[in-house]
Amino acid sequence: MRRKIALGEGEAGRVACVSATAFRGLDTVSGEVLNTAALGERVGWLTTLVESMAAGVIGGHWSRAELALLASGVARSGERLPSNAWMAMRTLGWTAVVPAALYVPDRVRRVAEEQAGRVLRSAEWRAGLVDAVLTTWPAGGDPMQRTVEEWAALWAACPQGTVVPASVFRSRTRQVLRFLAVHRRLPAGLCELEAAPGGGRQVVLAAADKQLATLTRCEDDPAHHAVLTVRLPVRHDPRTRADWHPVRIRFRLPPTIDSAAALHAPTLRPHGGRLRLDVAHTTAVPKTRRDGHGRAVAFDYGLNTLLTGGTLTVTGGIQPAVVTDGQPVFLRVNGVLAKADRLRIHAEHLWTKAAHLQRLMDGWRAPGRCPDPATAAKLDVLRTEHSRVSKRRRRLNAEIAKAAARFMVDHARAARASVIYLEDLRDMEARGKGRTLNTRLSSSVRGQIVADVLHQAARHGIAVVIVPARGTSRFCPRCLTAFRHHAAPDSTRPGWKWATCPNARCGYSADRDTAAWQRIGARGLQDQHLTVLDPASGTYVIRRTVQELDQPVQHTKPTHPDSPEPGPQRSAVDRTKSGPTRDRPVPRQRRRVPAPPGAPASTGPGGKRPAGRQPQSPTHRTQRRGGRQAPHTMSTPNRHQPTGARLGAGFHLHTHATPTRQRARRDPRHFSQGAEQPTPPRKT
Repeated sequence: MRRKIALGEGEAGRVACVSATAFRGLDTVSGEVLNTAALGERVGWLTTLVESMAAGVIGGHWSRAELALLASGVARSGERLPSNAWMAMRTLGWTAVVPAALYVPDRVRRVAEEQAGRVLRSAEWRAGLVDAVLTTWPAGGDPMQRTVEEWAALWAACPQGTVVPASVFRSRTRQVLRFLAVHRRLPAGLCELEAAPGGGRQVVLAAADKQLATLTRCEDDPAHHAVLTVRLPVRHDPRTRADWHPVRIRFRLPPTIDSAAALHAPTLRPHGGRLRLDVAHTTAVPKTRRDGHGRAVAFDYGLNTLLTGGTLTVTGGIQPAVVTDGQPVFLRVNGVLAKADRLRIHAEHLWTKAAHLQRLMDGWRAPGRCPDPATAAKLDVLRTEHSRVSKRRRRLNAEIAKAAARFMVDHARAARASVIYLEDLRDMEARGKGRTLNTRLSSSVRGQIVADVLHQAARHGIAVVIVPARGTSRFCPRCLTAFRHHAAPDSTRPGWKWATCPNARCGYSADRDTAAWQRIGARGLQDQHLTVLDPASGTYVIRRTVQELDQPVQHTKPTHPDSPEPGPQRSAVDRTKSGPTRDRPVPRQRRRVPAPPGAPASTGPGGKRPAGRQPQSPTHRTQRRGGRQAPHTMSTPNRHQPTGARLGAGFHLHTHATPTRQRARRDPRHFSQGAEQPTPPRKT
């Protein structure tokens, strides 16, 4: 089940996971063909057993001392704990307990212990954060407004304080403040601050062996189908070994799995009455480099414009310089973002209505009255609709993140770049910026975009490096002078979208996002020797920069991506408007229709009138109009006399409606008696 692939020189193994759906199975003992509902039911019984046993192990060992013991890697006897979670749990004696009067194979107990061990190991990181926050809790000051000395003490108390963003500490501080408001005291630790988590409604088959599950490719179609054989219970309370039957499940592999990929044991999840399989696979991809990059692409996040980026190149020599053509690329998803905003507003309205009805029902239950059945039914409808809208929002955000990641990776491939530089915005919090802007910042999907671009860039051997974001929008990329931010010149909306360099020798003026991606790329290329690999996330990160290495970005003419050296330096032209535009004629661009006065006939087809009817004097005046306005033309006098539609003016100042003529009605008495009247058409 667990196979390795052959790796060549300069290649690395890339592990990915993709979901698939199984619709039917075959019971190899009874020969019964299981449809979608029957297969989902059997997997649901197995999931319930595993979840209950894992939750029992987690709840029985949810204490700060036992979390630290498991995370230390050494048992009380001095024995080193194995890397596999289920083996470490059995070494410590923390085994799963089978429910009374039930028969569960030992491999199923192993799966439950593996899931419990993973949950307990992941809780140690959160426990360390809470301990650091409680240890350095301010005595008399506001914990949300820590001083520089208090922040330094907090980072020193945390084992990984230098790499943990400040937003994580603030969220833990708010969690402690809520506990303090209820209990009037500080919690003892994470285990008192949070309840014991559950075991997870899933079955991790990676902890099992061939006696429980096997996964192979289908013999007749190995590139598109796979076969999973797993032992499932035939009843919800299996009593003997005979109640566990091997079930053969044939499912279709997603197209993202290569035919040469090695398949690993999947994770089973019952979802909506169906069986979902999270299939892990390993493929050979080119290795990514930590440093030594010559060409890179950098991107800056935004709200209206989701991504703004471009290409940069570093020159050789003793003191290398960063060169760019200054040609930005944009990813605008305004329509999708507007739809996401509408769904968010709709979800907020549904949540408000549901909360109001819940308060009404709680008020009825308080004196012992029975709630109104109609109100309870309405509350269920609102909660169901809110869950559906939330699901649509999650899907939409996932599509936005995938599209953004695909955009960045495709641009890097087209530019022949070996690295993508992104800014680290983990510390940015949506607070103090107004209700609308706070909501938009909180609803962004920057973390999901980073996860997707890491996944897609690894396939092509492109490294993704996270650089510090401080000061990227503040300084000019050409001369490193502090910017002056103001409203964009082509927009009437107030704000700080545009940036202008006050340096008279530079005079750089551009969108602040356009200037930011140049600073991000220059910072990444100039400090690429400081790139480190974060062991927690597996991402390349530049945690600190050297101020002496910050050099201005040189702008050149656009070049082809295959060219090794940039083009010649382009001189900057001062296009600042300092006075009125000079009134000078434009050669060979004079208006020829109608012809200029005194122009000879040989100059061309001048002298002809524009297309349209000749203005005519009205025969009768049905409306009051100016003397220059005819019924078939639009006049533009120097001073507009009309003030309303009754005076001949339309909905716009320079628009006048043509008056309608009323036809005279014929008197039926004027017809002769002997004249033959036309017969009406016959209905068919």
